[in-house]
Amino acid sequence: MHLLSACCARALLISALLSQVSTLQTVIGMYGETLEIPCNNGAMKAEDVLITKWKYDKGDGLSGDLLIKKSNMNVSISATEEYSSRVSMASNSSLLLSAARLTDQRTFTCMVVSSDIVEYPVNVVIYKTPTGLEISDIVKDLEIGKLTKLGTCVAQEANPAANITWLKNNKPLVADGKVISIQTSVRVDPSTGLSTTSSVLEYSANKEDVDAQFTCSTQHPVGAELVSSPVTFTITYSTENIVLQVIPQEPLKEGDNVTLKCEADGNPPPTSFNFYLKGEVVKVEYADIYTITNVSRDNTGEYKCSLTDNPALEASEYITVNYLDIYLSFSGNIVRNASESLDLRVQINASGKAKTSWTKDNVKLDKQPEFKKLTYSDSGHYECVVTMGPLTRKASFHLVVEGAPVITQLSKHRTDRDHKLLVCTAEGSPKPAVSWSINGTSIDESPFVNGKITHKITVVPTANLTVTCSVSNEFGTASRAINVSSLFEEVRMDKQDQSDDSDQTKLVVGVVVGLLVATVVIGLVYWVYMKKSKQGSWKTGEKEDGSSEEEKKLEENSQKAEV
Repeated sequence: MHLLSACCARALLISALLSQVSTLQTVIGMYGETLEIPCNNGAMKAEDVLITKWKYDKGDGLSGDLLIKKSNMNVSISATEEYSSRVSMASNSSLLLSAARLTDQRTFTCMVVSSDIVEYPVNVVIYKTPTGLEISDIVKDLEIGKLTKLGTCVAQEANPAANITWLKNNKPLVADGKVISIQTSVRVDPSTGLSTTSSVLEYSANKEDVDAQFTCSTQHPVGAELVSSPVTFTITYSTENIVLQVIPQEPLKEGDNVTLKCEADGNPPPTSFNFYLKGEVVKVEYADIYTITNVSRDNTGEYKCSLTDNPALEASEYITVNYLDIYLSFSGNIVRNASESLDLRVQINASGKAKTSWTKDNVKLDKQPEFKKLTYSDSGHYECVVTMGPLTRKASFHLVVEGAPVITQLSKHRTDRDHKLLVCTAEGSPKPAVSWSINGTSIDESPFVNGKITHKITVVPTANLTVTCSVSNEFGTASRAINVSSLFEEVRMDKQDQSDDSDQTKLVVGVVVGLLVATVVIGLVYWVYMKKSKQGSWKTGEKEDGSSEEEKKLEENSQKAEV
């Protein structure tokens, strides 16, 4: 009876245990680090727990014990050699597993005994990021249009195995079997179980891939993305086009240095060229330039360059060397006589349209000077400036107009009551010497400019006299006279002029008054006559009409008298 009761009790216990098994959860641990595996997740209070036991799945339906802890007692380690030194239990009953390995990827179960018996199984997964990512077996050159192994990208010791992506200039490459081919393999370390992924890229390059940067990357389920160091490749291709460049490119002028540069699109670039210099062929080794120094107009023409190993592949440029020449019909010091003519001609020889300007004594002229009849004012320094683009040419001459002097003006001016200023202006070249027939003070002579000079003296004439200004140079003399009155005579004449003016005024006033008096007298006579005529008519009995006719006659006579 007791035996039956015991068997029933065990059956009930097993049934209850199976009914209390929790749902399986997964915990991720990092390779080589300490992993904490939770127990019951706080579903049961610590004071209600009598026994906590950890075990693990050994496979083939077998389990192994790790440790056990009874209430109010220390933890007892029961693990075998694989886990004996790596397991412990935290205060919250979690299993602590140090130096995690890939072999720890299994199920660990926490069994808790209280009023019931409950098991909490936990599945453990161990991750490891790659220890590095690098490109190896790098090829030196990539040939245009040829599928070539570029290199191998290796992601070492990872779990799970790394997925590798190739990139060009940070853009992913997708294999198409023609231009891009990617082959990936994974090797597992038998001792650690870690995987090393290798990815081989074969690539068919083009010209645009010059200086392109190739990288590989991987994104692990845990941890940051890994990117390899970039690599570049030499893209080799044959020369298809060449260009002849002229340096400098701006308009060339005589005296410049010109550099011819032959540029080829091949890679690596060619190292020798032929330069065709107007019938002459110059071979240049290990350089792509040729310089012509101190060019002249004779260097104008077509220039070419080509590859030495392929002369049919050539390029050409036409070079124009600009030039500018100017010739005047005369230069230096030109001496001519006044009134002569001077034929000034300018000849310009230029490679293009030129602009001409003139100056005289550094003052700009509106047009080219003409000398049909030379005057002294034509004397001076003339300069012709011709420009064409960056070129400037100048030509000049100095004109001197010579001749006998002439006096163009002789005048007198009263400066105050005691002095008179005499001014003599003359033209001639060389500079005329000026002299006066009278001595004076405050002598002033203007600068000799354009063959003209002005000479001034101040005098105090005490009597009326004639003053002569004389000028002379090596070509002749000239003189001119002016009457200068005494200052005292001028004062007397001024007073006489004032007296004559007064007499004339008196005469005019007298005439006006006389006319007024005559008018009054005639009017008075007419009035007396009319009065007497009327009185006589009344006495003789004459008609009034006759008196009217007489009155009209008298009025007419009166009007004539007034006039």
